[in-house]
Amino acid sequence: MAPKEEVEPSPEGDELYKIRHSLAHVLAQAVLDMRPGSTLGFGPPISDGFYYDFVLTSPITEEDFPELTKRIKKICKQGQKFYREDLDAEEALKRIEEMGEPYKREYGAELIEKNNLSSLSFYRNGPFLDMCQGPHVETTKEIPRDGFKLRSVAGAYWRGDSKNIMMTRIYGWAFETVAELESHVRAFEEAQARDHKKLGRELGIYAIDHDIGKGLPLWLPNGTIVRDELERLAKELEFKAGYQRVTTPHLAKESLYHTTGHLPYYEEDMYPPMELMESTEVSEIDDIDGIRQTEQVKEAYRLRPMNCPHHHKVFDAEPRSYRDLPLRLAEYGQVYRFEDSGAVSGLLRVRGMCMNDAHIYCTRDQIKEEFKAVMAMYQEAYDILGLDNFQIRLSKWDPEDPKGKEKYVDDPENWATSEEMLEEVLVELGIDFRTGIGEAAFYGPKIDIQFVTVTGREESVSTVQLDFAVPDRMGLKYTGSDGKEHVPYCIHRAPFSTHERMVAFLIEHYNGAFPTWLAPVQVQILTVSEQFDEYGKEIVAELRQNFVRAEMAPSNDTLPKKIRSGTTKKIPNLLIVGEREVADGTVTLRRYGQNKQETMASGLFVERLVDAIQRRSATV
Repeated sequence: MAPKEEVEPSPEGDELYKIRHSLAHVLAQAVLDMRPGSTLGFGPPISDGFYYDFVLTSPITEEDFPELTKRIKKICKQGQKFYREDLDAEEALKRIEEMGEPYKREYGAELIEKNNLSSLSFYRNGPFLDMCQGPHVETTKEIPRDGFKLRSVAGAYWRGDSKNIMMTRIYGWAFETVAELESHVRAFEEAQARDHKKLGRELGIYAIDHDIGKGLPLWLPNGTIVRDELERLAKELEFKAGYQRVTTPHLAKESLYHTTGHLPYYEEDMYPPMELMESTEVSEIDDIDGIRQTEQVKEAYRLRPMNCPHHHKVFDAEPRSYRDLPLRLAEYGQVYRFEDSGAVSGLLRVRGMCMNDAHIYCTRDQIKEEFKAVMAMYQEAYDILGLDNFQIRLSKWDPEDPKGKEKYVDDPENWATSEEMLEEVLVELGIDFRTGIGEAAFYGPKIDIQFVTVTGREESVSTVQLDFAVPDRMGLKYTGSDGKEHVPYCIHRAPFSTHERMVAFLIEHYNGAFPTWLAPVQVQILTVSEQFDEYGKEIVAELRQNFVRAEMAPSNDTLPKKIRSGTTKKIPNLLIVGEREVADGTVTLRRYGQNKQETMASGLFVERLVDAIQRRSATV
């Protein structure tokens, strides 16, 4: 039995759920038979199979999977029946103690106390007994013996808390038919091959260094090029749309985040305060000796978890009029969030990130048109990147949430008005969307653009949010046409999310084979032998004069080896140069992923390539 949030929802009649849940118990029985004296953690069904957590008396590795699989199939063949038994709370805890399961005992006691339960349920199959709420198949014979496969071994902290003991988690896939299982395994293997952590290492995109810290990626030269190209695209789109760029500090006084309201909502995700002694003026300049009196006071500073408070201060740095609005401020701003150690993963979940951020300060009458303009910008960016598999979610607050006042600004009227405006924007644009109740930001509703990756994972890549609360908290004002002061609305938008998340997404989307405009190395010259290197270098020089990232392949390698190396690096354009090419002033182009080669004048190739790069062609 696992915590509620870890278990896949189970319709009562879902046979696949029952199969997966039953396999988790059979796996546990087989492991306890192989490693007597081991103890249990959680063992739930999950979206593609099941897992179980153990504290083992001796390790189990993937090399043990054939033997473990054999034992599981034997149990399935025996047709063990699943029996349910309900025991009152006191007797249930006594039963668990007799089972010798301290972690189950801890969780069972917590379930009883938190939920005021009078009883707990148990399931027995053969010699195996587990505290569990079910459901299961009738007998183990109903489990398709060729419909499951053990997948991997991983470490998992008890209750997901790094302060607790590290357990061994054994994962397995499970489906109703062999065909479904094999199809899923093939898809998984493709996803593994495209995993950005694997490709990021092989292609020299980024590195994680122990001495720098977990979740703080080092962008290597190739990765920095991809970052720079994405940032250049964003800046061009923003320039055309009338944005102004700003640059703000990476940290600020803690009091700023109290004022905005971020600290109460996000403190757990922020780095702890840095307390510094500061000199503070306590008097005017003395007319006699010209000395200003000061005293030392302690100030707390925080690394910023988001850019918006700083942008609000930029807005407030000068008097503003309705004639200045909408005011669009943009920055690729570095932010820091202390993500849980177990959640940190590659570039997808990091502790230091650079956000493609902008904030639009506008009047109420300008909100809808600004949202439409932002959505149009997003679509233009997606077209350039060749992205089309996405869904739109309108994220609203949940007024029925018992913890609502802790999660959201308490202003029902503004919530209703702002959510209605965003819904009207989506309807007027003819955009299909789904609604996410309880997914809003604390200061207002938002539109999230969620992509389904080629690996089947759903990612929120872009967001645009309406903030009706924080500008007022910050005392932001503009002078209206009526001569009176008014509070602006603020639209938060980030089409490319963070550099980290976006690059991870694109690595997997392109399988590391970036289109030429985005590729770290755009052209590599492969000479048939060293005697043609001079001609190759001339082509490299001409390309680099046109700001094309071109290089020579190592000259001491054979041509087949050069081709293999360039292909492994997923370089989009390999130019083969030999005796014929030198004589004719041509190059032979070998495009990544294409078998046919094309010979053309070197000048024509340069002209075509530069044009494709300038257009940011997704196909070249």
